[in-house]
Amino acid sequence: MKINSIEEYNGRIKRVLVSESDIKREVKKAGELINSIYDGTPILLVSILKGAFVFLADILREVTVPCELDFMEAKSYFDGTNSSGTVSITKDLKHNISDYHVVIIEDIIDTGRTLSEVIKLLKARNPKSFKVITLLDKPDRRVVELSADYSLFTIPDYFVVGYGLDCGEYYRNLPYIAEYGE
Repeated sequence: MKINSIEEYNGRIKRVLVSESDIKREVKKAGELINSIYDGTPILLVSILKGAFVFLADILREVTVPCELDFMEAKSYFDGTNSSGTVSITKDLKHNISDYHVVIIEDIIDTGRTLSEVIKLLKARNPKSFKVITLLDKPDRRVVELSADYSLFTIPDYFVVGYGLDCGEYYRNLPYIAEYGE
C-alpha cells in the first residue's frame, strides 16, 4: 500500500471511534489496576510489536510497581486489512519468564489467532502468573475462544488505525482510534 498525498492519507479516515482523551483516561485506570494487582511485586510487561508499543509506553508511565520490559513480534495481517489466518512469531522474548509475573500489553484482540498462539507459547514457559491487557477488543471477529483479563474498549467489527495500529504501516502516529476505509 502506498499513499501519495496528505489528502489521500486523511481521506481514508472514516471517523474517530475512540478519542485521545478517552484513551488517556482508560490508560490511567489500567495502570492503576496493574498497580493494585501487583502491589509492589516486580512484573514483566510484554508488548506485542508493532501495534502495542504506543499503548505500552503510556501504560508504563502509569505503572508504579517495579517492572521490566520485553518485546515480541507476531504477525497475521502483513499488509492487508484481513487476517491471513497464519501467525508468524518474528521476534521472541529475551527474558526467561519463569521468574516473572507477566503482563501482556496488546493493542487489539480481533480474531484471537495471534494472541492465542502467543499465550500458548508463553504459558509453556511457566511464568509465575500471566495476565493480558488489551487496548481494544473486537469480539464479533473472534474465531478462537479467548478473552483478555482487562480490555479498555470494546469496538464493533471495523478495521481501525491509530494509537499504534496501522494499515500498511501508516496511521500509527494518530493519537486516537479511527475507522479506516479505502
